[in-house]
Amino acid sequence: MQILGARPVSDTECRFVVWAPFARRLEVQLEAAAHRLAPLREEVDGYFCGTVRDVPPGSRYFYRLDEATCRPDPASRFQPEGVHGPSEVVSWKFDWEDSAWKGLPLDRLVIYELHVGTFTSEGTFDALIPRLKPLKELGVNTIELMPVAQFPGGRNWGYDGVYPFAVQNSYGGPGGLRRLVNAAHGLGLCVALDVVYNHLGPEGNYLRNFGPYFTDRYKTPWGEAINFDGLFSDHVRRFFISNALSWISDFHIDTLRLDAIHAIVDTSAVPFLEELAEKIQSLAATLGRSVHVIAESDLNDSRVVRPRPLGGIGCSAQWTDDFHHSLHALLTREKHGYYESFGSIENLARAYTSGFVYSGQHSAYRQRRYGNSSLDVPARRFVVFAQNHDQVGNRARGDRLSTIVSFERLKLATGAVLLSPFIPLFFMGEEYGETAPFQYFVSHTDQPLIEAVRKGRREEFSRFAWDQDIPDPQSLETFDRSRLNWSLRDTGKHQTLWGFHRELLSLRRSIAALSNLSKDCTKVSTCGDACLVLRRVHASGCVVAVFNFGEDVRKVRFPEDVNCWRKIFDSADACWGGPGSAAPELVEVNASETVNIAAVSFCIFLPSVDGGPIDATH
Repeated sequence: MQILGARPVSDTECRFVVWAPFARRLEVQLEAAAHRLAPLREEVDGYFCGTVRDVPPGSRYFYRLDEATCRPDPASRFQPEGVHGPSEVVSWKFDWEDSAWKGLPLDRLVIYELHVGTFTSEGTFDALIPRLKPLKELGVNTIELMPVAQFPGGRNWGYDGVYPFAVQNSYGGPGGLRRLVNAAHGLGLCVALDVVYNHLGPEGNYLRNFGPYFTDRYKTPWGEAINFDGLFSDHVRRFFISNALSWISDFHIDTLRLDAIHAIVDTSAVPFLEELAEKIQSLAATLGRSVHVIAESDLNDSRVVRPRPLGGIGCSAQWTDDFHHSLHALLTREKHGYYESFGSIENLARAYTSGFVYSGQHSAYRQRRYGNSSLDVPARRFVVFAQNHDQVGNRARGDRLSTIVSFERLKLATGAVLLSPFIPLFFMGEEYGETAPFQYFVSHTDQPLIEAVRKGRREEFSRFAWDQDIPDPQSLETFDRSRLNWSLRDTGKHQTLWGFHRELLSLRRSIAALSNLSKDCTKVSTCGDACLVLRRVHASGCVVAVFNFGEDVRKVRFPEDVNCWRKIFDSADACWGGPGSAAPELVEVNASETVNIAAVSFCIFLPSVDGGPIDATH
């Protein structure tokens, strides 16, 4: 299969391949050569191809269709002048230093989601590289980049990308992304990339000039739906599958996070997503690397992560909103919008043991039955979080948990995520309690589109009780407010919280029962309306975590099959900025039926023999 777009075949020649099934004539218009035109030859299925001389890397070009319309390359690898400017031929020569890198197993991932533009003051890939080592020291082993496909202007979450193959110019282009991935692998860090295959953004979206990439049979909340099952859809699928494989082969990306797959409607016998997952795993096998596909899905449909032979799509894992909603509603007591279906300690207990909270029962928010069973889905196939870009950025003011709950509740959120049997994810700055909001921002040039975005944001919050002004997405101030303030990490409770995360991540790695991602080895019980006892088991031993979401000290009953438990961690301890522990250092189960747990705190216990801890490490 020929590579789509422009690919140098020598220092002076370039091969061009573009799909334009309705065009009668297609030419490459070279910008630096007085708009020299080089015709491409039409081949089968509407592809135009050709090798053109005197086109070194760095050459800029448009495609000219039927001697009239000039447009950038749909498979452009670089748009140095933005979405309306010419495409640039990119050299694929790069001195990779990761030949021994094989990736990490799925169940070892600890994911840190970030937005390149607001992660540093420079907002580039290169500026991100010095921040990798502290993340490694924290205990993170995977950085997940929000979308980097070329979008309009220099400010955007990334979900308005219109050139799926092109790396955002303001972030540093393809060279910058390669340098980042190379540096990450050198430190033993995986790189995950968020990709958007449910729609393209509105500004600079010229794919319709080339072919039937879109369909009006389905709708998405964000733009035209992609044509994955209609006429000519085989070639549309090829375009997006080639894009996914390019990130893995050309940029050495380890994991693809598929945005909002619930917005992809595809009635094919073999859906696009199934084909995509199969092609990615085939490429991974060829490369000898671990490559994962993690889906964002609003369906609570276990088929997303079931293996293809069992009738599933075959994604490696999926984000689990039910866990977030259960935890968030307990922490904040919010009951509007989709939180109206959550808020009880039983919801969180069900999330721990099942994955989905809603697996076919009625949802008050949705006013219908929702989801199917995930009981038999392995725990490693779920990604859980207390915050992510959606759950922060899609609040009216983009406010983080650090500004809406107490410090004790922040620590409780961290423990709930890290002590779960699932893959944990943090949102940038969460590890030290960043207070800057993460607000929705764009930098469009079309005034009607700008007004439509503003109106859409206001309407989006109609089901939430956020009686606040919505920040202007187009404003530079909205973007600037969303930048991280790294100086916070070294001060006061922010520094304490960073150390708190590091210690819990260390315990998660060193205690076998905590790193064993198994729902079968996870037992959960509730005590009253605010306490939860989580027991994790491994062949080498077990661990118990007790959570108190209540505002006062609670008495909790311990498992009775172990005579003595030793406390190894307490979020209420003064060393973690807490008010002081209420739990004893040793719990003699036969001598005491219940144990006091401080308000809004959690404790971790290991079995003990003769007053000393049993070795439960790897």
